[in-house]
Amino acid sequence: MSRICEVCGKKPIVGSRVVRHGLKKVKGGIGLHTTGISKRRFEPNLMNVHVRKPNGETCHMKVCAACLKAGRVAKA
Repeated sequence: MSRICEVCGKKPIVGSRVVRHGLKKVKGGIGLHTTGISKRRFEPNLMNVHVRKPNGETCHMKVCAACLKAGRVAKA
């Protein structure tokens, strides 16, 4: 179970990488044209942290930055 947050379950999602050429109409051109679309992955910002559980034990977990910032886990 790599690349998955153990707190919220955030995992990689799939998107597209779009390449556009041309000059925008606002700048006097005829508009942007899509010349290439390829698949890409959006990875979560995971960190291996030493976490203190509510019962006092400590362990290592893969936690995303959003969970750390929101205070869903307490670092040991």
